[in-house]
Amino acid sequence: MNFLNENIDSLNQKLKSGELDAKTLTADTLKAIEEKETALNAFVTVAEDAVPAEQLDLNNVLAGIPIAIKDNIITEGLRTTASSHILDNFVPVYESTVVQKLKEAQMTIIGKTNLDEFAMGGSTETSYFGTSKNPWDLTKIPGGSSGGSAAAVAGGEVVAALGSDTGGSIRQPASYTGIFGIKPTYGRVSRWGLIAFASSLDQIGVMTKRVKDAAQVLNVIAGPDDKDATTSQTKVPDYTQYLGQDIKGLRVAVPAEYMAEGINADVKAVVQSTIDMLAQNGAIIDTVNLPHTKYVLPTYYIIASSEASSNLQRFDGIRYGFRAPDVKSLEDVFVKTRSEGFGDEVKRRIMLGTFALSAGYYDAYFKKASQVRTMIKQDFDKIFAEHDVIVGPTAPTTAFGIGQQVSDPLTMYANDILTISANLAGIPAASVPAGLSEGMPVGLQVMANRFDEGSIFKVASFVEQQNKFYANKPTGMED
Repeated sequence: MNFLNENIDSLNQKLKSGELDAKTLTADTLKAIEEKETALNAFVTVAEDAVPAEQLDLNNVLAGIPIAIKDNIITEGLRTTASSHILDNFVPVYESTVVQKLKEAQMTIIGKTNLDEFAMGGSTETSYFGTSKNPWDLTKIPGGSSGGSAAAVAGGEVVAALGSDTGGSIRQPASYTGIFGIKPTYGRVSRWGLIAFASSLDQIGVMTKRVKDAAQVLNVIAGPDDKDATTSQTKVPDYTQYLGQDIKGLRVAVPAEYMAEGINADVKAVVQSTIDMLAQNGAIIDTVNLPHTKYVLPTYYIIASSEASSNLQRFDGIRYGFRAPDVKSLEDVFVKTRSEGFGDEVKRRIMLGTFALSAGYYDAYFKKASQVRTMIKQDFDKIFAEHDVIVGPTAPTTAFGIGQQVSDPLTMYANDILTISANLAGIPAASVPAGLSEGMPVGLQVMANRFDEGSIFKVASFVEQQNKFYANKPTGMED
């Protein structure tokens, strides 16, 4: 089966009509993964023994549909590595809340997808299990850190995958691979069972080829969770009701900083043409300012690295996974295990975060960054007082070549400059395919006020209806 031609509704119809049964669908998915993995390297672990739930309720549109899970989300009995050597043999004994909800909806967990180690990176090149490839050009990265999930969906291995987003890790790879990816409001989806990178920024979201598929999956995983005190009690609407709505009168803000110098001219042109299309169909477009945008990169990397240095203390060779051999003392266990178990990017962020939190530097770095974060959030509050959504490019460029930036972390960090603000402000944001630049996908980022994911689905589905980008097939893969 070619999953590039399918979506959740079409698969559900085939299951209902008897054209397809769930066991065959699961087997076809495993076969598609087997055929494409040599090229894509999208999966760390494939659930070869996956079987669909018994007695499927096909009135539930998700029943029997295979879904891939980013490998930093805990799956009971299925290896979970965070793409790190230090967890490469870790098999969890409990279930994350999101996976439990997907199983209750009778979805089939088909495997775990590749990522930058502990979600730290923007290209999937820091993975212990090798770089994933972009289905549009196998010499280019698929983005990161959810690059495996993006490649699996864009390459036609699955129709849906979960990712996580700390600074753009769903939206940036979605933009680079020409799919839809949404990071919900912080607190909208439980993080119980998500291996923590930066706890005040992390959020689980959905990556799909079609906008409606993401709405259907988010309907299931969103909502309060007694195991995660940061989840909100705010009522979860049916996100599919926002699909296909008219955008006439919609108030759209375009930050001048998001269309300024530093954004590739072709990317800017594709995004501007989409904004013009929104205006031609009745949306009210205003140019606005996010004056603290120039501070988002240092603010993010101080806060994220500080929280990471604390969260990763638990990986010491005692409790989880890998332990260094030939140790002579307890201190040796800690030092050698962490030295050999973590990759360079993870060590870099632990050192940066430990420094920022150390006595004598806390006020100058972490406290100051937290104060700037509040100012960034206030910038968004002012815009959403008068506008429904903010739009602009998802990333400054299209996907770059494998190995092109991995030795230059500052340039790599700059790729996230347009996505980080949404995590600092805790607002929902998504990337929807807007077009092509020199044969590579360009994403339109759509942001909305807290718990207003509905406005994002409204705009994204309208853009999808107009440009029908899903009809394009990745040029790096054989059909």
